[in-house]
Amino acid sequence: MTRSNEIVKVGLGKRSYDIVIAPGSLHRMGAYLQGLGLSGKVGVVTNPALARLYGASLKQALVKAGFTCHLISIPEGERTKTLRWASSIVDELVKHRFERRSALVALGGGVIGDITGFAASMYLRGIPFIQVATTLVAQVDSSVGGKTGVNHPSGKNLIGAFYQPALVVSDTNTLRTLPKREWLAGMAEVIKYGVIADRRFFAFLEDRMEHILDMRETDVQTVVKRCCEIKAKVVAKDERESGLRRILNYGHTIGHALEALSRYRKYIHGEAVAIGMVHEAHLAHHLELCSAAAVDRQCALIRRTGLPERMPAHNFLKFWRAMGHDKKVAGGTIYCVLPRSIGRVQVLPLEPRVVRRWHAQFS
Repeated sequence: MTRSNEIVKVGLGKRSYDIVIAPGSLHRMGAYLQGLGLSGKVGVVTNPALARLYGASLKQALVKAGFTCHLISIPEGERTKTLRWASSIVDELVKHRFERRSALVALGGGVIGDITGFAASMYLRGIPFIQVATTLVAQVDSSVGGKTGVNHPSGKNLIGAFYQPALVVSDTNTLRTLPKREWLAGMAEVIKYGVIADRRFFAFLEDRMEHILDMRETDVQTVVKRCCEIKAKVVAKDERESGLRRILNYGHTIGHALEALSRYRKYIHGEAVAIGMVHEAHLAHHLELCSAAAVDRQCALIRRTGLPERMPAHNFLKFWRAMGHDKKVAGGTIYCVLPRSIGRVQVLPLEPRVVRRWHAQFS
């Protein structure tokens, strides 16, 4: 049974936009851009694999609607999120004489979305960009909210800007071409939303996980829509992460540290977040903030997805320094999102002495 198109609105005043969740929506991109009042040149930023899968279809849809389409291909993977590659995108825009009413389309996952949005924010002090999310991580999380940027060798996402897209389009059909590892990694962000904001959604995931992993269409659309609803509500209340929005970083304080320590080679983002959630839950229990049962439910659900749980051994000082390079640090203090129960979390400062005692059991 196929569901009708779902639309979630992100309410940000003049910067408000829609999230369109629909199978086959990639082929309607020309009409979507016309609906935004855009015309002229469109740059589609993607990687070679996605260009082969969807580049021709997307270009055809745009050209049919009267747009001039330029494909901008960059290498795949987290190591592409650098100032060098952001600059290469800008070079292409200069070369093809893009103007302020021209637009950029990010065709891909979180890496493509982040770097495309950042390039759009820089060029001519800002041109419109549209997210066409093709991975589960992007569809449920990274394409929504306007966080754009690139990595620095010392830490993830240390260079960037808040720059909202004009539209987010999630064609759920594209999820069927994801490598299994990427599909499973996206489930980490899905589970995160249940822990931070919606115990009923978490229970739904417990009940339907096998069907979701089998990509049952109605279940997948339910998952994408509910995650977007939660994130849209949070972003509308706290666009620039000064308060409530920080709860979206559950699993990321430890997760980003693990990515940095492995130089972005060992884990893809969702895998690191899964390990981060498991261990931030254990840390919360160590601090007597949540019950063992709440920790066990998270671990059991993550285990059912086939995501990694175990944190590799790291020297504590290296681990602490890696967490200290995270963008959530304030006044030299590392803050972490810690669960109180399923559906409720709290952002708290970490004391190195306490974390060292907890970390010792993993050394």
